[in-house]
Amino acid sequence: MPREVAVVGAGAAGLAAARELLREGLAVSVFEKSSRAGGTWAYDPRADPDPLSRDPAAPGTVHGSLYASLRTNLPRELMGFLGFPLAGRVFAGDPRTFPGHEEVLAFLDAFAEESGVAARVRLRAEVLRVAPLGQGQQGERWSVEWRGEDGVVAEEVFDAVVVCIGHNTVPVVPEIPGTDKWSGKQMHSHNYRTPEPFRDQSVVVVGFGASGIDIAREISNVAKEVHIASRYCQDRLGRVELYPNTWMHAEIDCIEDDGQVRFAEGSAVAADTILYCTGYRYHFPFLDLDGLTVDDNRVGPLYQHVFPPKYAPNLSFLGLPYKSIVFQLLDLQSKWVAAVLSGRVALPSEEDMLAAVLEDYRRMKEAGRPKRHTHTLWPEWVEYLDWLADQVGEPRLEPRHSEMYEKVIKCIWSLDDSYRDRWDDEEEEQWS
Repeated sequence: MPREVAVVGAGAAGLAAARELLREGLAVSVFEKSSRAGGTWAYDPRADPDPLSRDPAAPGTVHGSLYASLRTNLPRELMGFLGFPLAGRVFAGDPRTFPGHEEVLAFLDAFAEESGVAARVRLRAEVLRVAPLGQGQQGERWSVEWRGEDGVVAEEVFDAVVVCIGHNTVPVVPEIPGTDKWSGKQMHSHNYRTPEPFRDQSVVVVGFGASGIDIAREISNVAKEVHIASRYCQDRLGRVELYPNTWMHAEIDCIEDDGQVRFAEGSAVAADTILYCTGYRYHFPFLDLDGLTVDDNRVGPLYQHVFPPKYAPNLSFLGLPYKSIVFQLLDLQSKWVAAVLSGRVALPSEEDMLAAVLEDYRRMKEAGRPKRHTHTLWPEWVEYLDWLADQVGEPRLEPRHSEMYEKVIKCIWSLDDSYRDRWDDEEEEQWS
């Protein structure tokens, strides 16, 4: 009998994991609580009742965080899976090098069908509890309790569980002095869909990641003023040349008694809305086990961001690291997990894995990197992908792809969103 594996989540990570598990001859069941596969790429026009989404268990909570105009910030060549490229193919009528989210969702649908994964996905199947049952013949076995569309709760036992629920759903909202008494509107980008609600407003956008930059640019087309607040922009303060109604500031210091938003460099503005583009936190409400924590957004201990030493190899997590070529990362992590579960690849001992994790933590602390950046791969992202490739006998990352990714990062930080539409001409010139 093949080993039975439960995959929690049918987004890009869950679909990639299921394909590799099937290839290794394992029996796979994919649990997806929504009505379709695709995860974060399945656009939902709704927003949470609470604009800050402070309670992930509240009724009416929406999983997706996409905004209507979102396009990929990586070119097609970096968005495919091994053996199933996005480049050179069109799935939803959007041939652009940086397509919209509809194209990526159609790509994932086609990938699920062609790989045989679609037939293994249980839709509207919400996982409520995952817990170890004790040692079986091949290690720990796992209880999975789940609720179907009819509301009935069932329990099944699996040999292994792969957690693939993503990390773009439960917002991080910073605590800023004075916001509890502020009369203006506050919301998180998780609930941003279109710029129209911000027409003629003065908006403070907190955060300078890819989504914060994208949303600030889009809002600037309709807002009276846009003020971007970030701790990482000390060398770029002042008016943004490309957008005459947009300014860069240091992080927010406080909300003053008169309602003005004061920034750390000393300036202050009267704002209608504070929009937090401050990222998300890892959240696994269904896990019922000891020895694994989420502390300041560090999920740990995890060997190479995937296996908790205490429960390896029969519990694993895919897709936690970020600031890398995401789909290639998911592909390689999936191949590694599947090869380990099939017995084709061995892990170090529990003691050695834990020692490696603690050594990583020590190096982070010595380098002054905050705990919340544990799963941030950049700038060592190439080394991580190459390490994964070595584990499963795949070719290492092509230099062309690493150069493309680094170029994209520079384009995003430039605030000039035209890079997506001039990319093809520049690439042809560079590589000809």
